[in-house]
Amino acid sequence: MMSGDVTISETAADESSSAGQTSGANGGADAAAVHVGAGDELIGIRHYLHAHPERSFEEYETSAYLAAQLRDHGITVLDTPMKTGVVGLIEGERPGPCIALRADIDGLPIREDTGLPFASLNEGVMHGCGHDLHMSGLLGAAFWLAAHRDRIAGSVRIVFQPAEELGLGARAMVDAGVVDGVEAIIGTHNNPNYAPGEIAVGVEPMMAGCVKFKVTLHAHGTHAGYPHKGTGPIEALATMILALQTIVSRNVSPFHALALSITEVHGGHVWNVVPAEAGFQGTVRFFDMDDETLVRRRFADEVQHIAAAFAITADVEWDCIQIPLVGDASLSRAVAADVPGYARLMPIRPSMAGEDFVEFGLRSRLVFAFVGSNGRPGCADWHSPRFVGLDAAVAPAVDFYVNAALRVLRELA
Repeated sequence: MMSGDVTISETAADESSSAGQTSGANGGADAAAVHVGAGDELIGIRHYLHAHPERSFEEYETSAYLAAQLRDHGITVLDTPMKTGVVGLIEGERPGPCIALRADIDGLPIREDTGLPFASLNEGVMHGCGHDLHMSGLLGAAFWLAAHRDRIAGSVRIVFQPAEELGLGARAMVDAGVVDGVEAIIGTHNNPNYAPGEIAVGVEPMMAGCVKFKVTLHAHGTHAGYPHKGTGPIEALATMILALQTIVSRNVSPFHALALSITEVHGGHVWNVVPAEAGFQGTVRFFDMDDETLVRRRFADEVQHIAAAFAITADVEWDCIQIPLVGDASLSRAVAADVPGYARLMPIRPSMAGEDFVEFGLRSRLVFAFVGSNGRPGCADWHSPRFVGLDAAVAPAVDFYVNAALRVLRELA
């Protein structure tokens, strides 16, 4: 436990129920809310983590630092086959179910431009998605839970996951058996569109499904002065890009949130040569699996028909990396019912960003929350070099993890 830095106050549960929230399976917020302060030690940890980001699957120093923090607070660190990432174990004083709390740990290949006194010291790498906030919040919760094992009937795994930004880390941990035997897993993502102290959790879709696509065009290159002697791919590429933008507008209900974005285009290396190959790649974000099926079919049709019209061929790679993230209905309702006891419960505003936390749903029931991290007018969003998550966001994240863990353990029991 953080010496002198954790303060606890308990608020009667009827404050939560008086807010008119949906009750959980055990009748709603039937236990007092726990408030865990984020003192100087935890804020210092947050600043250190922010200043030392590492890219996906390269989080070696981050993992070592997190493991040391857990051990220093009496938390067992489990051996896993993972090269990066950390799993801790807190066993309660009474038997019960096993749950997990998860935070992602990787930074982004972005040069930070925030002017913060604890800005990144690793050139070209930044915690531009706020994963330093996630790690700090989970550490604070782990410290409190380890110091209050008498409150735990069961066990809690503390999961620090690598490579969320690649969409590969959660699946790697699932494949490594990290969440085998876990009945429910709780995660968060900071959200700068909410202010610190605001939390959104519920049963509506929260994060979009994510497709990565790549198209490669094969033609016959030729001299730029003799275009009739080849079958250049550039005109076909341009036609495809324009045509593909009509898939959403002319095939999908305007009441469905769906985005198709082409984000990278390449073709040719010399000013006087029509290239033999060109291509593009991008992403589709969706909340309805039927929409993903429709877009995939129309995408392939348009690419192949346009390629044929230009007498070239096309290869289409379509990788549905993640499905939409939706929390378990009964557990999410129960957790949401407790939030007004320690934070402001907000409506869910779905994000078109993806989140590989959904991969843990292959083994376990999921609870997920947005935790406000800024909320100021005009603040930068995720993945911006000017993204700033405020220190004030750490304490509500700690509170959410602790209260959600205690609630889910009771619900599963």
